Amino acid sequence: MLSTARSRIAALPRDTRDTLFLLAVIGWVMVPHIGNLPWWCSALAAGVLLWRGVLAVRNRPLPGKAWLVGLLIVTAAATFLTHRTLFGRDAGVTLIVVLLALKTLELRARRDAFVVFFLGFFTMLTNFFFSQSLPVAAAMMLGLLGLLTALVNAHLPVGKPPLAEAAKTAGWMALLGAPIMAVLFVLFPRFAPLWGIPGDAMTGRSGLSSTMQVGSVAKLALDETIAFRVRFEGQPPAPATLYFRGPVLSAFDGREWREMVPRLGQRYPMSYYTAPQLVVSGEPVRYEVTLEPHNRNWLMTLDVPQRPPEVPGYETLMTSELQWLTSRPVTDLLRYRAESYTEFRSGPAQLTTVLPEYLELPPGFNPRTRQLAGQMRAAAGGDPTGFIDAALQRLTSGGYEYTLEPGVYGLHSADEFWFDRKQGFCEHIASAFVILMRAGNVPARIVTGYQGGELNNVDRFWTVRQSDAHAWTEVWLAGRGWVRIDPTGAVSPGRTGSFQRLIPPQGVLGAAVATINPTLAANLRAAWEALNNSWNQWVLNYTQSKQLDLLKDIGFTSPTWEDLAYVLLGVVIVVALLGAAWSYWERIQHDPWLRLLSRARRRLRKAGLDVPESAPPRKVANLVTARFGPDARRLSDWLLELEALRYSRARPGSLAALRQQFRQLPWPT
Repeated sequence: MLSTARSRIAALPRDTRDTLFLLAVIGWVMVPHIGNLPWWCSALAAGVLLWRGVLAVRNRPLPGKAWLVGLLIVTAAATFLTHRTLFGRDAGVTLIVVLLALKTLELRARRDAFVVFFLGFFTMLTNFFFSQSLPVAAAMMLGLLGLLTALVNAHLPVGKPPLAEAAKTAGWMALLGAPIMAVLFVLFPRFAPLWGIPGDAMTGRSGLSSTMQVGSVAKLALDETIAFRVRFEGQPPAPATLYFRGPVLSAFDGREWREMVPRLGQRYPMSYYTAPQLVVSGEPVRYEVTLEPHNRNWLMTLDVPQRPPEVPGYETLMTSELQWLTSRPVTDLLRYRAESYTEFRSGPAQLTTVLPEYLELPPGFNPRTRQLAGQMRAAAGGDPTGFIDAALQRLTSGGYEYTLEPGVYGLHSADEFWFDRKQGFCEHIASAFVILMRAGNVPARIVTGYQGGELNNVDRFWTVRQSDAHAWTEVWLAGRGWVRIDPTGAVSPGRTGSFQRLIPPQGVLGAAVATINPTLAANLRAAWEALNNSWNQWVLNYTQSKQLDLLKDIGFTSPTWEDLAYVLLGVVIVVALLGAAWSYWERIQHDPWLRLLSRARRRLRKAGLDVPESAPPRKVANLVTARFGPDARRLSDWLLELEALRYSRARPGSLAALRQQFRQLPWPT
């Protein structure tokens, strides 16, 4: 079947075969954009490419300008209606993809093909506006080789040269260009991205958000994408202390928890200005974080750093709630170093004017929880520590369950959790616990972030996924300040102690692999993530500061962008001179056939024959016959054989044989 398809393709005219190959390459370049483009754009591009392929196979005429103008108008109108503009990243990529597809309907001459080639190169680059991942880079490398192959094929002479020959030439071109690409990657000045990543809604998926609507999601889908990676210096801390702090949610309106920051027209609460009053003890944990872009200004740190993390290109700020923020949203892969203390105390030791903000509850919500809090606080004799212990004991022995499918909660979410459903994931448990604490006159707040992680045994990085997102609580106790309480650990100790996670059902392929070898899938994922992490560390995270550090390593004391430009210019000049010298040597000296012909010319000049430097072998043979007559027949025949070796299709003899004969010829004197 495969041989039949090959024979049918080989039987096609060259124009048809080349067109089909070019359309396949264009389709490959467009495929990664499917998830980034409007559905109509992907459908239109696919339809146009398919239409052009049918026209090529059936040898039908291309559509007229009326068709093209009509499609262009429809495309521009649809783009404007979809994006409300014709400018910017999303609208621009939509237009360039459709224009590339429409341009294939004008493939009538070589000039049109060149326009398609370079539009294809530009479209290939636009894929990196949305993702710089290793799979996308590998796919675009194949697309680059495909476009280069089509470009080389367009320059080959008439006939039906095999695509393998064009692909070989394209591969050599890419290989020869790789050193230049490497130099430009290392030295070309790096600027901030033209566009940030789009906002990503996390509703119904595990992960972090600036707000938390309790009970609005009936089923939580575990998101296995990577949030960040951590590499510890020395021995990592105990698993139970791996809490990476994110947004702190302190304001509650009965349904939604949010950060205690002002909305439009409101003032910051006094507590936001209050110093954290942080006191640390023990040995610090030093580590390096590689944070995936999340389009927020949250900085993930192990609870809790005392000094600002070393974040190149960003200014950082710690809020009064111990959360570290950056000066602008993180829209690129970010690597930074930090130093944290897992033993710490924060907040005022005695009751202050700011703490009542952490006791506020909206009126009319969760009456049964309020009543329960009063009973438990009274049973504890008014002691807040005893009250907290009683609440944790209720979670441990009261039949509460940690699950991903608790169903949709109603208006009184805490009442439903404590008395009716008794199940939920960490946000339900943390919210119900904080409401209970506040109702019992204990200041409390919700802290969101990530807990735990997974050690990759291939590269020794800790991988923290969105599925590791977690919500815990902090309560204020007199003389101790803010104290971390993780009520989820009381319901499901394995969630925070041994990193046991609720896992979604496996797919057919995953289940089959697990049946054959339970550890194979985990090992394959670890190897892939280690490879992807290397890509992130050495390629995507090669930043402006690393370029300047490179200049320091080669001798610059205080490198600037001007120094970087000078180094790059010097490298370009040196490479250009080396290339010119190599080309000259290749043309004059490296060709053994030309060297042998040049030696023959020099021998004849010594014999008194005036041979022009540019004379080909046949002209030299004619000059030898005219000057020396029949006595030089062997020499003239040898020159004609030398010409045949270069230009004849049969190519008789070999250069080695002619070189041997050269030494045995009766040269005239």
